[in-house]
Parts: sequence; structure tokens; C-alpha cells
Amino acid sequence: MTEQTTFHKDTWELYKSLEMSKQLTSGPTLAELADDHPEVVAMSSDLSKPTGLWPFAKAYPDRFFNFGLAEKNMVTAAAGLASTGKVPFVSTYASFLGVLAAENIRTAVAYPNLNVRLIGTHTGIAMGFYGTSHHATEDISITRAMANMTVISPADGVALSEMIKESVESYDGPIYFRVSRGREEPVYEKGERVQNKIGKANILRDGSDLTIIACGIEVLQALRAADQLSGKGIEARVIDMHTIKPMDEQAVLEAAQDTGAVLTVEEHNIMGGLGSAISEVLMESGIPCKFKRHGFYDENSLIGKPYYLYKHYKLDADGIASVAQEFLDK
Repeated sequence: MTEQTTFHKDTWELYKSLEMSKQLTSGPTLAELADDHPEVVAMSSDLSKPTGLWPFAKAYPDRFFNFGLAEKNMVTAAAGLASTGKVPFVSTYASFLGVLAAENIRTAVAYPNLNVRLIGTHTGIAMGFYGTSHHATEDISITRAMANMTVISPADGVALSEMIKESVESYDGPIYFRVSRGREEPVYEKGERVQNKIGKANILRDGSDLTIIACGIEVLQALRAADQLSGKGIEARVIDMHTIKPMDEQAVLEAAQDTGAVLTVEEHNIMGGLGSAISEVLMESGIPCKFKRHGFYDENSLIGKPYYLYKHYKLDADGIASVAQEFLDK
């Protein structure tokens, strides 16, 4: 009798991990687009399977390039391909892309305004016990400060897929997609009424007492926190601000006017991230509004299993609900 191995939900065993990472949809999406868009190519740095590009690499090996552990070179090569009319999709861990290769992204991609799609995976603290050096809690602030750069943090695989398609079919300029490790529960269902459009926020829950604006994996946690708050008589609007730049300013201003209190939630340093971007919109509008940023409070993240870290930093539903309650009580 063959013994079956039971894997913990936080396993890093490669093939079991890939099986669990259903929200990393870039590879299947690009494979679906490939025949109609011969300009699409993909590039990785020895991480085509963990980052989700492998389905495209397997189906179109002549249009996939593996650069080994040379992320900066990969970004610059992608810029070269884009200058010839290709649309390269570059994917590796966010700590190696939005952080390590920042200078190459700025100079080779953003400055000449090229159609390079950068997909940084395992963002925030998703790398867990691999260590603080592998966490990416600064990549929003780094990339959104680059002129010409669009910055997107999709809530799940459906959102990522929809905006990848839009980026190929009707969007110009460089894009930095910020996604997690793919094991998260989905927010959206494929083909449902709510569509993810670049630059257009999604209002997922209405409320009059508070607005929670979140991005990435924090959107689902914000929705769950809003349900908890509702049980205490607090009705929270929840906005998925997947596009951090260019931002849907109208959604922000309407939320401030309607609810009078805005809490931002992100798996990122509050310095320069989603919260900073929202605060800039609010301050320049002159609309009076209570406001708080929630994320990492300008500190280096700890090392540990991801779900322990989310709880420690109050980035799970319980934590967000408690932060919101304290914020409103002040």
C-alpha cells in the first residue's frame, strides 16, 4: 500500500505548491491570447513554474525566454524586444523585480515608455520564512514614482487575467502587476457582472459609516472585516482599488463625501503605497474626511509562515476589523 503524503497549506514542495496556486493565471491567459497576438512573448528567471508562466512556456517554447538568475538583464532585454514591436511579459518574484531591478525598469522601460508588462509575484510577506530580504513591501512606492508606469494590484486570478487581456488588446505603456503567491481564495468569478478594468475601481460592498479601500489580497480580507463590522452596527463600503496608478479619483472622493471616513489596507509599507496615493487625492480635493493608512508601519517585516504574519500585522479580517473599530472610536 502506497502511503499518501499530507501537505500543509503552507507547503513549499514545488509541485504541490503549484497545484495550490490557482490564482497565478498569467501563463494560461497568455497562452489563450498567443495565437491572435503573435507579438506576445514571455520571460522569466528560473521561476516560470512558481510564477505561473509555465503553461505559456510549454505551449510556445519559441516565444519564451529563461534568463536564469539575471533579473536586471531580463528587464533590459524585455525593453529591447518591446522596441521591436513585441509585448514582453516579464515575471519573477517581486523582491527580484520591483525592488532589485528597479533601476533597469526605470531607465530601460519606463523612461522610453515601452509596452513591457512586469508581473511581480509573491509580493508583500508571501515569501514568509524565506526571509525579509525576499519580502516585497516597497514595490508599490518604487514603481508608482516612475513616470509613465501603470501600477496594478489585482485581487485574484480572475482580475489578473482580465487586466492582462486588456493590456494586450487596448492599453499602451509599461505596467507593473503586483500579485501574491496564488493560493488565496478568489474574490471574483469568471464571467460575472463585475469586470476589472484598468483605472476603474470596483465597489464591492456599500456602506455609509466607513470606506475601506484595499488592493491585492487584502480586498477579500476587507470584505470579511466589513461583515464583522456589520454585526456591530457599522456599515462599511469596500472598494477594490486594483489600479493604484492611474487611480480612480472619483471613487475615492465619492467615498469620502458619502461616508466621511476612509481606511486604506495594503500588504505594503504605508510610506508611498496605496494609502499614500489615496491621501494625496484626498488632501488635494479639500474634502474633510477622517483618514487612516493600515499596512506595515515603516518597519522591516518579520520572518515566519505567511498566515502567522498576516495575523501579527492585523492584515487578516479580524485585524482589519479591530483597526477599523479603533479608528472610528477615536
